[in-house]
Amino acid sequence: MDKIIKNPETEEKSKQEKEDSKISRRGFLTGSAAAIGGAALVGTYKDASAYKEFSGWPGRFGCLTDLTACVGCRSCEKACNEANNLPKPDVPFDDSSVFKEMRRPTAHAYTVVNQYKNPKDENKPLYRKVQCNHCNEPACASACPIHAYTKTPEGAVLYNPEKCFGCRYCMIACPFYVPAYDYESALEPKIVKCVMCYARIKTGGIPACADACPVGAITFGKRSELINVARKKIMTNPDRYINHIYGEHEVGGTSWLYISGVPFEHYGFPANLPKKPLIEETKGFLGAVPVVFTVWPALFGTIYASLRHREDMEKQKHGEEEEKK
Repeated sequence: MDKIIKNPETEEKSKQEKEDSKISRRGFLTGSAAAIGGAALVGTYKDASAYKEFSGWPGRFGCLTDLTACVGCRSCEKACNEANNLPKPDVPFDDSSVFKEMRRPTAHAYTVVNQYKNPKDENKPLYRKVQCNHCNEPACASACPIHAYTKTPEGAVLYNPEKCFGCRYCMIACPFYVPAYDYESALEPKIVKCVMCYARIKTGGIPACADACPVGAITFGKRSELINVARKKIMTNPDRYINHIYGEHEVGGTSWLYISGVPFEHYGFPANLPKKPLIEETKGFLGAVPVVFTVWPALFGTIYASLRHREDMEKQKHGEEEEKK
């Protein structure tokens, strides 16, 4: 039987790896303990919701989209892309091949235009611009346990990436499936979505998409006035429009409104949404869900990923130092 010869250097390396492992576990537990303390301060969903006495602002802005006028030119997509300094798309804005599939807003496209079959004339397809609808009482803000979302007096729903830890409850809560998660930044999670060009609105401007539309399908203004404009269009053109302003009452109302010549289901809009804000439908449940089953798993995952990243960086640095010796 061959005798096993122990290498002193190997033994020392093994001891060091075990010690590093202990340090890593200890660091994870320490970080987790800190997170638990922080989670205790966060409280339950009921405490963190945006529901408390919120009734919106009467002078808030919005956009009215006339779906009968949209021609699918995607000028709004291009304008949004440039206004938000987003990367150029893989498929150029003048390439209609994108209409072969249904698209959703992503980290690289805050708004997209989709094509739908026209039940009145199959040779004339329908087009719809998809973006955040900026709800009057946003479900995303109600579901967020750390107040990363803000409903502004101007109507826009904003998101603070500095607060987000990647739980993605807002994605589940949104009735329109809008918030997109930036999967390319696993260690620095963030949700991305349309902010209704808030900076432009604050300085007296209008959203880039509305400004760029060549056919005037998007009208920007005070939400209350847009509803009057929509009603007048419907009343004076009953053969062109159905008697429904989408977003006037759905889930408590939205800042983005729509009028159409066909039922909105043909455009892929969620049907049969309640008129009450979704938080009124779910606040009892959310308030009863313990933090330990909701926030902590996400916090543990984030802490673990961060520690693993730091360990990998330290090992890489140690390897470079060894090569120099």
